[in-house]
Amino acid sequence: MRKDGNASPGLDAQWHAALGQLTGGLSPAALATAYMDWWLHLIGSPEKQAELMKRALDRPDADDQTDPRFADPAWRAYPFNVMAQGFLAAQDWWDAATTDVHGVDPKHANIVNFAARQWLDMLSPANYAATNPQVRDRTREERGMNLLRGARYWIEDFNRLLARKPRTSHRYAVGTDLAPTPGDVVMRNKLVELIRYRPTTAKVHPEPILIVPAWIMKFYILDLTAQRSLVAYLRDQGFEVFILSWKNPDASDAELSIQDYIDLGVRAAVQHIKQSGHRKLHAAGYCLGGTLLSIASAAMARDGDDCLASVSLLAAQVDFSEPGELGLFINESQVAFLEDIMATRGYLKADQMAGAFQLLRSNDLIWSRVVRHYLLGERTPDNPLLAWNADATRMPARMHTEYLRQLFLKNDLAKGRFKVDGKAVALSDIRPDIYCVATEQDHVSPWTSVYRLALLTDTDVTFVLTNGGHNGGILSEPGHKGRHFRCGHKSEGDGHVTAPAWFDRHAPQDGSWWPHWAEWLKRHSSAKVKIAAPDVTLDAAPGRYVLG
Repeated sequence: MRKDGNASPGLDAQWHAALGQLTGGLSPAALATAYMDWWLHLIGSPEKQAELMKRALDRPDADDQTDPRFADPAWRAYPFNVMAQGFLAAQDWWDAATTDVHGVDPKHANIVNFAARQWLDMLSPANYAATNPQVRDRTREERGMNLLRGARYWIEDFNRLLARKPRTSHRYAVGTDLAPTPGDVVMRNKLVELIRYRPTTAKVHPEPILIVPAWIMKFYILDLTAQRSLVAYLRDQGFEVFILSWKNPDASDAELSIQDYIDLGVRAAVQHIKQSGHRKLHAAGYCLGGTLLSIASAAMARDGDDCLASVSLLAAQVDFSEPGELGLFINESQVAFLEDIMATRGYLKADQMAGAFQLLRSNDLIWSRVVRHYLLGERTPDNPLLAWNADATRMPARMHTEYLRQLFLKNDLAKGRFKVDGKAVALSDIRPDIYCVATEQDHVSPWTSVYRLALLTDTDVTFVLTNGGHNGGILSEPGHKGRHFRCGHKSEGDGHVTAPAWFDRHAPQDGSWWPHWAEWLKRHSSAKVKIAAPDVTLDAAPGRYVLG
């Protein structure tokens, strides 16, 4: 028996958990099924085989200058130019071989294509000292000291891997450099702390802002530094700001469910804010926090609770029918495999989710770092985002299973089947106006998937598309160079516009989307009033849970 009183996982679960240690949590059965589907259809397609044979013989030159791995002028010289061209030709051939094979399940084809790209990315000549001219030149200049430093870095990182301690920043500390905005913990339960930030203006809008971050990350991504704090920016615009800080769950939290995250998280925070004297509030959710907020908002609308003045969703999906490449990791076989892994410890480890996200951008997040650290002998400088990224969280077994099965596999929320308090909720019930933000290069919540919110709701929706990725696009503070965004509005009753058509119709505007959002919030707020008496303080921000 386990300590929590539940029966110990069976032999199958224990075997799958052990196997998962070798595969990074990926299901071998899922990969094998996809491969067999592709291979059997390929060997039964002589026309496709002939096309691939012709492509292999023709070997057209690829544009290696568009690939950042080969952008350095040193790759133009022989023999490195031949290596780069050969690699890119092989990459193009495998891309053609794993796409447009008649009869293959599209998801299986995408998995095989993704797996082929992972192998090719690993075999790139840019990743090896003998075949990378930049490494060759650096080694000559430093007489091999770069390789010695790289070997020392590799040993350090390998020892951290064995000890299960990721590389962390020694320069940035939570509560001083990170999450620096002054505030107070005003509520705490077994799952969340609610932090209230101290106003800096003489008057504030009577409707405060409640921010719901994702439970798979520490909240301070939205209060990263004094210069890159969305929390501080909203506070300085005359809003009282609250944010949830989720507890980092352990084995004792294995049975926490999405219902618990709604009750102990969103609902508990809303209730506390209302009891503090606020009749209305703005609610904003980031990433999976936005998904959770959309569920809670639909439940509130169903039950006649009209306390929300507006709802803002930042890089958050509510329809998981087109989740992008992250969906390659989510199918019945994969979910069953993860369930067995979680059954042995009660939660999903943070590094398993982080590994999946890294594979989505393996060149940027894995192999370029291998070259920089171990071959060029350069450490990535400490920076706030690196420090936050290493400060990952775990997921309770039951909640994560519900998320994967009900939201990803069954898409119950978009189809009006997801239940809160035992009764289904519908996104079309949400009545407050919605401000929805997506990012152009988002590998976690693709913008075309986020955009489907406009199709599923029957209220006014302001949709904003900003450049950048899942984190960088949201952390788009005013003054950040190279930022732009597109903005459009859909009124209740307007006809639907497809994502490509929407993109073509809305020209980019220079600058950050933050001021645009702040003005939108002000239009949905009442006139400013004197600041209310301070709440009961349990601890100073950033609180206790963020340190767990």
